[in-house]
Amino acid sequence: MSQSTSPVIELTKTLISRKSVTPIDAQCQVLMAEMLAKSGFANESMVFEDTTNLWSRRGSESPVFCFAGHTDVVPAGNLDSWNTPPFEPTIKDGMLYGRGAADMKGSLAAMLVATEKFVAEHPDHKGSIAYLITSDEEGPFINGTTRVIDTLEARHEKIDYCIVGEPSSTHEIGDIIKNGRRGSISGELTIRGKQGHVAYPQHVINPIHKAMPALAELSSTHWDHGNDYFPETSFQLSNIESGTGATNVVPGHLTALFNLRFSTELTFEKIVDKVNEILTKHDLDYDIKWTFNGKPFITEPGIFINAVSTAIENVTARKTELSTSGGTSDGRFIAPTGAEVIEVGPCNATIHQVNESVKCADLEALVDIYYQTLVHVLT
Repeated sequence: MSQSTSPVIELTKTLISRKSVTPIDAQCQVLMAEMLAKSGFANESMVFEDTTNLWSRRGSESPVFCFAGHTDVVPAGNLDSWNTPPFEPTIKDGMLYGRGAADMKGSLAAMLVATEKFVAEHPDHKGSIAYLITSDEEGPFINGTTRVIDTLEARHEKIDYCIVGEPSSTHEIGDIIKNGRRGSISGELTIRGKQGHVAYPQHVINPIHKAMPALAELSSTHWDHGNDYFPETSFQLSNIESGTGATNVVPGHLTALFNLRFSTELTFEKIVDKVNEILTKHDLDYDIKWTFNGKPFITEPGIFINAVSTAIENVTARKTELSTSGGTSDGRFIAPTGAEVIEVGPCNATIHQVNESVKCADLEALVDIYYQTLVHVLT
């Protein structure tokens, strides 16, 4: 069977053609639920506010092996910049083009095809297989995976092993898997001064002048040494705004946006305390609005990572590398429950870009990787 007509390619094309821009699901989860039901899964739709979520499970015993992912995609952007319409999947030179091809409708299709094959060949597998799918991963992430996890925790339903289908690969399929992610905390800092005429400095308090030494110290602070899995924590300013637009007016306030990506050596509380300590030392009149985006998590080498690594080597003949680089994923909501979480998916070179694409051959390989991992863990 040619790649252009194989089950994983055709299913990926069907999903891409559904314009599921966050938080719209566009019936992608209905399609997935129908397929899973044919393999004996019990489906549960969880709708929270504007977000559609799917929890689907086959079996009632442990261990629970969960595939997690999202049906939503980022906006297509400037349509004139696309070589082909973003929601009309197109295959050219062995590449499948379309919004969501790599992030992450290709992974969803590979999960489903692998699961169908596994259940057909191993109907009496041990444990359970589950799906946790949301339509709000690319957006505010308020009513998506985190709400489903809260629901599962309330009824004492636990995930043991979880593959998140994020595009983890860098150059070739399976060259990188994510076995953890850094934590993320953001702050909106407001420093108050006293507005006035620049010609009368004795009557003003310039918040820009006051802020600079403190911001410089925050930027140069050595937060930790990292560890075997994580680099040193990074503090980054992303925006500074002040001024009235006039050159002869000292502004009354300054707003700075910043983010820290941090390792398991730190906690939210330690970061907040350190930031407040530095700002207070510089005698600033300030407020901070904190946004806690996610704690760091790590899955250490063991049975699960060995299963995934072995599957990748069997399918691709390459040894995978463990990494915690990159941004955040919904794995940050699943890992704190005690689950071992790994991200395994296609190459990420074109995600969120125009002309997003994935190799058709990579999707075929991903089916085999997911399938063999199921075999290793549940038989």
